Amino acid sequence: MKCPFCGADSDKVVDSRSVQEGRAVRRRRECQSCHERFTTYEYIERATLMVVKADQRREPFDRVKLVRGLELAAAKRPISTDQIQKLVEEVESKLFDLGKAEVSSQMIGELVTERLRELDEVAYVRFASVYRNFRDKTEFADELKKLK
Repeated sequence: MKCPFCGADSDKVVDSRSVQEGRAVRRRRECQSCHERFTTYEYIERATLMVVKADQRREPFDRVKLVRGLELAAAKRPISTDQIQKLVEEVESKLFDLGKAEVSSQMIGELVTERLRELDEVAYVRFASVYRNFRDKTEFADELKKLK
């Protein structure tokens, strides 16, 4: 591992810890040359998951895109960044656990709305209104009635 401070490639691991519920390892390292400390993370490399859109286009699963959508839905709501990250991790884990190379955007939307509904009803309605693409106020009102 190259030192981010001096560029030397000789370091020692000072501390290792399991993070993200065992899905990653955090390592504190110390450069043997300049003695600066830095942190690295190791993750399991997973195969690329393809998302099949409603119009049958395919694109790689984009975790950042999902986080952005949830942040918009949760704007000005009492939802922390950690809660959003945890929700995304749960959905992502569920998708990869399916063992499929492709999943539908509809399946992703259902997994997200299911978890978001438990977290915050307003954020749920915001996300669902975009995801389900309500055609008129009647469909929107019907969704709100389900929450009661």
